[in-house]
This record gives sequence, structure tokens and C-alpha cells, in this order.
Amino acid sequence: MSSYSPSHLRLTAVDTETTVRIELRGDLDYDNADLLLEAATAKLAAHPRLRDLHLGCAELGSIDSTGLSVLLMIRRRTDAAEVSLHLEDRTPTLDRLLRITGSLEYLTALSTGAVHETSGPGESRADAEEAIPARPTGPDSSA
Repeated sequence: MSSYSPSHLRLTAVDTETTVRIELRGDLDYDNADLLLEAATAKLAAHPRLRDLHLGCAELGSIDSTGLSVLLMIRRRTDAAEVSLHLEDRTPTLDRLLRITGSLEYLTALSTGAVHETSGPGESRADAEEAIPARPTGPDSSA
């Protein structure tokens, strides 16, 4: 078990060969978000057989746009490594932010690696997913 802790964010990691769980305690914001990105990136590099990265969010305090940006970056890095990202025990505040920004489904859906594994022979990722048409979402939109 390893622990990282700047002033307002504490990360505690528990590793196995194929799974890493990082517990977040405190605020994921401009001052602290890089710590999570560094920790997650280091775990991805240190565990070549990693299949699942779990982020425990039960004790997550506030999260700002920098914190959201880091979660999105971690998702891109886990996808590239074919590791499934799991945001667990999400707080209502985190869920609200993810819904408002349209990132809830992206951050909580199966990772790219998992899609490749479940696709049949000769199936591309595009064949395995359903296309979603774009629609306006601004104040002038009717939806």
C-alpha cells in the first residue's frame, strides 16, 4: 500500500498484479489534481498486466474543471493501456458534474480495451458500438 498526500488531497493505493485501487480523500482541484494524474500514470507504467484501475470516490470533496480534466486524461491513458477504469462510490456532487458536462457515460462506460476483448473476430470497435447522432445542446436547442 502506498500513500500520497498534498495539502487537500490524500491518495491511498492498493495494488495487485491485475488491479489497482486508489482511494481519493479531499478535493480534486487545480491545486491537487496533478497528484492523481501522476499516481495513476505511475501505476499504469508499473503494472504491465493491469486490467482494472479503480478510483474510490466516496470521500472525494469538491472537484473543479482541472479535476474533471484529469479524470478525462486518466480515461484516455487507461484506454491506451487497455485497462478498464472504474469510478466507484461516486458522490452526488461528482455525478452531477459528470452529467452536466456530458462526461458521465464516457467515464463510466467500458473502456476501449474491454470493447476490443468482447468484439468478435473481424468486428471492429465501430461495428460493436451504436452510432449516436449529434444534436444541439445549447440554450437555443429544442431538446
